[in-house]
Amino acid sequence: MGEENVMSDDILVIAEHDGSNVVDVTFEMLSAARELAKDSGGKVLAAMAGGAALAGSLGAFDRVYLIDDPAVSNYSPEAFEKAFTHVVRDVDPGLVLTSTSTMGLDLAGGLSVAWPAPLVSYVVGLGREGDDVVATSQIYGGKLLAEVVVDSPHAICALIAGSFSGQPSPEAGSPDVETVSLEGIGPSRTSALAVHEPDSGGVDITAADILVSVGRGIGSKENLEIIEELAEALGAPLAASRPVTDQGWLSKPHQVGKSGKKVKPRAYLAFGISGAPEHLEGMRDSELIIACNTDPDAPIFDVAHYGTTVDLFDLVPELTECIQA
Repeated sequence: MGEENVMSDDILVIAEHDGSNVVDVTFEMLSAARELAKDSGGKVLAAMAGGAALAGSLGAFDRVYLIDDPAVSNYSPEAFEKAFTHVVRDVDPGLVLTSTSTMGLDLAGGLSVAWPAPLVSYVVGLGREGDDVVATSQIYGGKLLAEVVVDSPHAICALIAGSFSGQPSPEAGSPDVETVSLEGIGPSRTSALAVHEPDSGGVDITAADILVSVGRGIGSKENLEIIEELAEALGAPLAASRPVTDQGWLSKPHQVGKSGKKVKPRAYLAFGISGAPEHLEGMRDSELIIACNTDPDAPIFDVAHYGTTVDLFDLVPELTECIQA
């Protein structure tokens, strides 16, 4: 490999926040970056648009590049792409990590062209082979895993949330923050007129130790009541597969899967879920999976630690009664 193709050891994480808190996937990316950089001696850096008051929670990074400018006060793909491209070109890291959130995927594609650098999306694993980064990426909706050797001086990896460990570091001190000016990069052709937050119903299924999840086998929205009673008895949030949210029986924040959320609870109870690949992608890493489906050939049993083909309408009320006793 020629010297000009050797990747820099520094890694830049595109940090995300919701205005009030740094999003958990940021700390997952930090963990992945730290693991890559521990033997190389590279720095782990963060770049964040807005959220100046949140910079103090990023003390585990070696440096934070804060884009504090009205142009990025609300999310706009064009404005954010221009802002982060400006940072990336100036910092010139070897590797940039984004998430596979809406913002992350927007930025990853644009940065790949503007920087330029190759992009590996839907990454669930990162490692090194010598000077090269090796990314494990999900393809064909998670049916296959591909190992990609990045033989390039720069690269971008978009990581799937929930694939890496990582929590906010309570002992982290005040980070070294550098405020980035966007002067001279020119105005954007588009801007955000308003921001409408989805109604989460106060549920965060990604933070739960136990999840009670329901699928199409429940039959109708009216039948959700018996599952809700079990979830309440366990003190657990209610989750669902995509057919349930597509029908409007539960709202989108409850959805587990590729087009929903990836979860890793200590216990995942699945009722009436057949186990489509897109759903399994979102919950297969749960510590304990217990499945109930009357079809003995349902794919959910391929990942379940325990399973039963008892009718859920017979089983769930009995479980709820035992827990409440």
